[in-house]
Amino acid sequence: MSTTYFSPATFKFLRDLARNNNRAWFAANKPRYEDVLRQPFLRLIGDLAAPLAKISAHYVADPRPQGGSLFRIHRDTRFANDKTPYKTWAGARFAHARRREIEAPSFYLHIQPGDCFAGGGIWHPEPATLKKIRAFLEENPAAWKKAVHTKAFRERFEFYGESLTRPPRGFDPAHELIEDLKRKNFATGQSFTDAVACSDELHPRIVDTFKRVAPMVDYLCAAVELEF
Repeated sequence: MSTTYFSPATFKFLRDLARNNNRAWFAANKPRYEDVLRQPFLRLIGDLAAPLAKISAHYVADPRPQGGSLFRIHRDTRFANDKTPYKTWAGARFAHARRREIEAPSFYLHIQPGDCFAGGGIWHPEPATLKKIRAFLEENPAAWKKAVHTKAFRERFEFYGESLTRPPRGFDPAHELIEDLKRKNFATGQSFTDAVACSDELHPRIVDTFKRVAPMVDYLCAAVELEF
């Protein structure tokens, strides 16, 4: 049976929120938020639980309304110059069961007008975690190349975030993975259109994306000494 989750109304709500990012407007439109964005997203997360468990028994799709996979729409503005109270996107992190013990890679889904994508990895790792990943890459290049340097992976995924302009200190500038060793983030994803997000293609597309990015997530788990 085909299933859809989001609709054009989802994206209209997010565009309207971007134009009216204040508490009074959000309070008046909270029923819209629940109907066209939050509840459908929670349902999608629940429907991803079984396929994700087949990819890895250690990753969790948690559809709880509070404290689950879905990010809160409220922004943390304590240290931000931008004081607008709400995110103009919705995202879900499908995290490792031991994420509170060890900084771990995740699978991720992002819904935003004109910028939807799914993928995985580690975004802005702490310095100690980044050092571990780089050391692991240096010593274990073959499995990384098999995970992310294939033609199929390069055609489908892009890496996000900045890289160093020079090799990190202590690493051989001639290392075969020097461009990967320069990365500050190890996060990748594939974009899809708003139309796909509103169609019955969405669920199978996400599952397929998570399967294809899983070897990279597996590798990063090994780098930080986590099971996959």
